[in-house]
Amino acid sequence: MNIIKTKPQSRRQFLKNAASYLTLAGSAFLNPLPTLGQSTNLKVRSVDAYPIYINERSEGLLDSPNFLNEDDPARWRFGGPFEQLPSAIITIIKTNEGLTGFGMGAGGSAAVEIINGHLKHFLINTNPLNVEQLWDQMYTSSIFYGRRGIFAMALSSVDNALWDIAGKYADKPVHQLLGGSERDRIEIYQTNGDFLEAQRRGVKNFKRTTYGGPKTPKDALDRFVTSVLEARDQLGPDVRLMTDCVSRDGTVEWAIPFCKRLREANLYFMEELLSPDNVFGYAELRRKVGFEGDGLTRIACGEHEYTEHGFKVLVGLGSADILQPDITWCGGTTAGRRISAIVEDAGLELIPHRGASSWGFPIALTSPSCTMAESFPEGSAILDAMSCQVENGYVVAPTKPGFGHSLTEKMVLDFQLTRRI
Repeated sequence: MNIIKTKPQSRRQFLKNAASYLTLAGSAFLNPLPTLGQSTNLKVRSVDAYPIYINERSEGLLDSPNFLNEDDPARWRFGGPFEQLPSAIITIIKTNEGLTGFGMGAGGSAAVEIINGHLKHFLINTNPLNVEQLWDQMYTSSIFYGRRGIFAMALSSVDNALWDIAGKYADKPVHQLLGGSERDRIEIYQTNGDFLEAQRRGVKNFKRTTYGGPKTPKDALDRFVTSVLEARDQLGPDVRLMTDCVSRDGTVEWAIPFCKRLREANLYFMEELLSPDNVFGYAELRRKVGFEGDGLTRIACGEHEYTEHGFKVLVGLGSADILQPDITWCGGTTAGRRISAIVEDAGLELIPHRGASSWGFPIALTSPSCTMAESFPEGSAILDAMSCQVENGYVVAPTKPGFGHSLTEKMVLDFQLTRRI
């Protein structure tokens, strides 16, 4: 298999193109639905959001932690009750013409409170097809308290529900509303699970995760390094193999020798070696071990970044070779298409987090640089309802209108978390 390598952009090229992808004035931000809603009386009639149970990780949000002492390593891993995927929410938007849109976000009951107390006021009795105008109004209204984190995750849920309505109104999949693509499938990469079993099913790309950083015990990191090197030996030299440290406290000084330990694995990328806030550290790391440096591995980040404004910083600083927005966290599909424009204009790669989900796939499919879509071997009934079909190692574009999911209001209510988180 040929491993695709994207040539990094030189600083001269960056400065030459800076105006286009830092301001993004022009076609990149034009509403892709300019005429869809001009002759309709479609109006939003109700907006309801629900925290949902996605898998056993959601159960842990309902329990108070039991730390042994102030030095307990678990204190560095506890994410609290509003940590992204475990605190998933679904927004259901209904219209006067019987169309219903579903959108996934996160933030649990805190995000639901933002939707009920703030965002809903921008939506009731408005035309849901004015998706990007509504996004701009909602985002701007949050400037003095929102911008990132829970607000962006709440906005993602609402925005995705609006795009679901737009696709159903037009009787088209969302990826067609975004401009479509000549391809109808993308290779998946499987995160964790049984790699050899997945390889027999046609999967060609794999990622192993750990919790890595200066506070990670040496024996735990040694086991992880061994597991990655063994995976390379088992899978062969031609598959893409990646790692994810899910790091909250990584430093450049820690990450560089860690990357060098895995040199023999010939990794396609290494993800989240540093805290998401350490954007300058990411830039330094890329200069030293990424494709701007010695080419040891591509540096990937962005899963925990928000809106085009956050990604402008990452791209402008040269912090990553691969950008990984999650469309249910970063601000939704509207933010995703703007982020895609920034990344593509910079000559970098876009590989959305959970790109094989119903929400991530339209951006993945319509971003020319995207080579893989992330998939997981195990989920739950509601996660399966929000995942695209996978065939022989490829995720296949849905043909149903909207996001192509199979969610129903009954399913959302059945999976609702009834205790507050």
